[in-house]
Amino acid sequence: MVAGRALQGLGGGGLVPVTLALVADLWPAERRSVPLGVIGGVQELGSVLGPLYGGLILTFASWQTIFWLNIPIAAALALGLFAASPPTDIAVRPASDGDGVPLSRPRLDRVSMFLAAIALIAGCLSIASPEPLRDNDTMGLAYTAIGGMVWLTPIALVAIAATVGLILWEALGHGSTRALIAVRRLPSMAAAVDWPGAVLLGVALSTIIVSFSAEDPSTGAISPAALWLLPLGAVAIAGFVVRERRARQPLVAASELRSPGAYGALLTNLAVGAALMAALLDIPVLARSTVDPNSQLGAALVLLRLLVGVPIGAIAGGWLSQRLGNRLVAAAGMGVTAAAFLLMTRWTATTLGDPFGPAWLHPSDPVLVACGLGFGLAIAPVNASMLASVREQMHGLASALVVVARMIGMLVGISILTAVSLHIFYTTATSFPLPSVLCPTSPLNCPAYERDVTAAIVTELRAVFLGAGLCAALAAVLAAAMLRGRPQRLARATS
Repeated sequence: MVAGRALQGLGGGGLVPVTLALVADLWPAERRSVPLGVIGGVQELGSVLGPLYGGLILTFASWQTIFWLNIPIAAALALGLFAASPPTDIAVRPASDGDGVPLSRPRLDRVSMFLAAIALIAGCLSIASPEPLRDNDTMGLAYTAIGGMVWLTPIALVAIAATVGLILWEALGHGSTRALIAVRRLPSMAAAVDWPGAVLLGVALSTIIVSFSAEDPSTGAISPAALWLLPLGAVAIAGFVVRERRARQPLVAASELRSPGAYGALLTNLAVGAALMAALLDIPVLARSTVDPNSQLGAALVLLRLLVGVPIGAIAGGWLSQRLGNRLVAAAGMGVTAAAFLLMTRWTATTLGDPFGPAWLHPSDPVLVACGLGFGLAIAPVNASMLASVREQMHGLASALVVVARMIGMLVGISILTAVSLHIFYTTATSFPLPSVLCPTSPLNCPAYERDVTAAIVTELRAVFLGAGLCAALAAVLAAAMLRGRPQRLARATS
């Protein structure tokens, strides 16, 4: 599961920077905010539909079904990308005679496509091991364990053989066809990566996460090992900075990020990520603990109220920042989000279900929508500030760094906030009377004890919302102080 999620992250993480860099290449700086807002809005629309889609699937099937359904969706997207590629008659390769004549783009290698299809199909069938096939007298032979190893079956060997064959075939290279996987380029690509810098950055992040996740939250919020882990992390960060200054091909070119508009965008997104992750994780937890204890779909619908505001805010933020400037729009958006989180710190166990006019409307709904709207407003200004602050050749890397900054903020922020809040929960729970005291005749079914537990969860989540509000407020201050302002050319034109 962990390896699969890591692989998903590697694939998904590579998509966002490409789209942002493409916007930077196709639009000038003064016209870039609106398309960035649209890109952010479409991306966040997936965040709106995803939890609803996932909750709906869980209503009728198991959680594994979600991952299986993603396979045809990914295949459809891949076909769409191929269909949207430039026609072969305009694809240009360097001509051997130097005249620059457009040449037809080579087609994908059919052998590679066949081997990839076999590897994918056999691998999926091996992992899923569907019961009708496994129990069939004939097809069941493909699932017979070899040498007593359950995972090593004939169908798994087919998947492994097809994968190895694909890699070897691609490594040979075929000039008349286009490679499906750039195997021959992998050594040069690997040599260009700053591996020492990557290791130092990984060590630094790991020490922070382990410090706040390795301790039993019933006894403390931070692990005793933090006494040596956090200093080790500080040393790793210092080593990373020194390494990046001296490396020939650094992961992060510090010289390119000297502008306040560039490093301000990274710092702002760090704080945004910490606040955002707290909302995405803990609002459904609050819903499941109070108004929807037996419905994942109901909890997803509560989160949907926040997520609806994000794409609306993203598009509006792109339009407004083009006219009012990146600083004002991003700071205002995160200020709205901070205010919404502070209101959440006053919520009770009944707030999500309290009536507010129509039966389907609750007093928490405007707060959740405003929170999402604020997050959305900051998307385009932060990206626009970064792209306007670096050279054109850096657009791809700069876009990636903005995304990475938000991911790091989400990772570190939720580690710290969860550790502190769980410690608050267990500290509160120690004061509870035991179920045997509250309900001596039916201790296994004690509503009074369940109410106490729910109250402790609400207290815990209030602490998370307070921390998220502080992170959002910090993001607002950083945006107001550091982001690159209004594009100069547009400012002169409108004045």
